[in-house]
Amino acid sequence: MTEFDSRVRRVRPEQWDWGTPCKEWTVRDLVNHLVHEQLWAPELLAGCTIEQVGDRFDGDQLGEDPLHSWVLAAAAAREAWIAPKALLKSVHLSSGKSPATEYGWQMTTDLAVHAWDLARAIGVDERIDPDVAEAVLEYIEPNAESWAASGLFDPPVPVPADSDAQTRLIALLGRTP
Repeated sequence: MTEFDSRVRRVRPEQWDWGTPCKEWTVRDLVNHLVHEQLWAPELLAGCTIEQVGDRFDGDQLGEDPLHSWVLAAAAAREAWIAPKALLKSVHLSSGKSPATEYGWQMTTDLAVHAWDLARAIGVDERIDPDVAEAVLEYIEPNAESWAASGLFDPPVPVPADSDAQTRLIALLGRTP
């Protein structure tokens, strides 16, 4: 979350309509996607189902102040994640009931990779904390084929085997480092 947060805080007003490495998404679309995800976290960690949450977070969640919207959504999600026993719960996802830890890894993966996307889009430092990149890569490698088959990410991009963890992660999820 810190990785993505640091990039959102660097978006200049004229950059919200710029393109990103995510097909058909502007910077605004990308940030809205992550705000949307953060808004879901407290609901799912509280035991709500997809049906109970419904469409309340659909559409534009950024309003007139995208940074403020991000800060509020991220703070609420962080509070939900650090609540006592949050990681011991099960959550209802579109794929069915899942351990909160699995949901946490999915959210962490999305935040890390989209931090890189946002950095690339707005022309700031793209480096992800090496420990975060390594941990997310270790999580995603065994699941790479199923993630690729889901259509969530573009097909992997070939990189040298001795590339660092961030390069391998970004390439594995269909980005050109």
